Amino acid sequence: MASASVLYISRRQRIALLVSVCLAALAMPLAFTGPALALSAIHQSLGGSPVQLNWVTNAFMLAFGACLMACGALGDAHGRKRVFLGGLLLFVLASLAWGFAPGIVWLDLLRLLQGLGAAAAFAGGTAALAQAFDGAARTRAFSLLGTTFGVGLAFGPLLVGWLIEAQGWRSFGLLLAVVGGLAAVIGALCMRESRDPQAAGLDLPGAATFTSALAVFTFAVLQAPVWGWGSARSLAAFAVSALLLAAFIAVERRVARPMLDLGLFRYPRFVGVQCLAAAPAYAYVVLLVLLPLRLVGVEGYGAAEAGQALLALSAPLLVLPLLAAYLTRWFSAAALCGSGLLVCAVGLLWLGRCVPGTPATALAWPLLLIGSGISLPWGLMDGLAVSVVPRERAGMATGIFGTVRVAGEGLALAVVGAVLATLVGRGLALAAPGVAEGTVSQAAQSLATGGLAQALALLPGLSAETLLQVYGLAFNHLLYGLAGMTVLTAAVVFAFLRETPAPSGPAVLGEA
Repeated sequence: MASASVLYISRRQRIALLVSVCLAALAMPLAFTGPALALSAIHQSLGGSPVQLNWVTNAFMLAFGACLMACGALGDAHGRKRVFLGGLLLFVLASLAWGFAPGIVWLDLLRLLQGLGAAAAFAGGTAALAQAFDGAARTRAFSLLGTTFGVGLAFGPLLVGWLIEAQGWRSFGLLLAVVGGLAAVIGALCMRESRDPQAAGLDLPGAATFTSALAVFTFAVLQAPVWGWGSARSLAAFAVSALLLAAFIAVERRVARPMLDLGLFRYPRFVGVQCLAAAPAYAYVVLLVLLPLRLVGVEGYGAAEAGQALLALSAPLLVLPLLAAYLTRWFSAAALCGSGLLVCAVGLLWLGRCVPGTPATALAWPLLLIGSGISLPWGLMDGLAVSVVPRERAGMATGIFGTVRVAGEGLALAVVGAVLATLVGRGLALAAPGVAEGTVSQAAQSLATGGLAQALALLPGLSAETLLQVYGLAFNHLLYGLAGMTVLTAAVVFAFLRETPAPSGPAVLGEA
């Protein structure tokens, strides 16, 4: 295939490509954070159980994370531009249909389609960027991509909150369709087709087993608080997901051109990058869903007011990712990423001391610390991801990295939500010892997903103050656990990423 210099002769072409991919990337955080702010309104309009409401968020993340590697392989084999534009088309159509969803199940299915389209657009777009930019220019391009995510995360909740209060939750789909459609138009005009001439096509058995394993595991985690973590159904679902994962590994070891090159995991820097990719999921991203549920559903904030509160959490991503790329002139990536994660852990511990009812101005400081800490690795992760494989396998590299990051976000949301429901359930069982276990479990699920009114209806013997105390204690313990995981990840990043690769490092990896 033609080189990048032939594909994109002029600087204007490269800039137009970057604008198109960044616009597509801007739609991703909007699609992710918006439903969390709209969940209470969606429940009032369409009803649904706590698990069905959880899938409004998790369906998008599951499809996005599970399909990224497959979409990256499709882009390498059949053309990155084709996959990019096809993904945007699906994303736009599903977003337009959002406004006409007749029920919660239909809405969940549309979220699956949005996630699939987003995966194709992201995998094709980032692989195309890796073909068009080299060296320091590539680092700047991917740092700008990270900053674009920051713009969506910083102002997305504010914009979506205002839109929901002004026009209703169904108008949110139109916003996504406009952003995605604009990205598609620019991409169709400026993007040049590229592919890996040695690609063997989609590894269908690998894609099927991986997606199935991730879907079954996520479903098991979401259902575990309802079924019981040690129940036969939960254990059976976890066992099925483990068998599917083992089948995926067996398939990948036998395929000539696998979707996931397992040999790459022998290299410490590659492993370090994947650990870094997973860190924002439980150190930062879960808060983008948990905090709106807490602020709107439990503490009674309006959607726009909650969006303003979240601004402190995401605003640092507007500036600090680019600053991190600049600081690599003097500091190693390991030092910047590990230090950022430690700062983030301090912010999580601080936030854990904020009980329900804490003024928004007091919440702003720990949220600002968390956002500042996560911004340092955020600006370096994408560039690191494509630096550990040959350029012609950029689709695979972005697919692996994006899958770890986004699938990690989806799994983290499912696990953290389930753990919060379990902790709340234990607190409610102590506060209402005579209530049936099923009723307590249902109330805990409702409270964990922001349904304070539903929990009060199920437990009329408990006051709102008691429920807030139980919820606040469970939320705080959860944050302490997330802080501990973040510190552990920082230690792994310090150890694995401090190794300096040889100049021929990417080629060596590619030969593995």
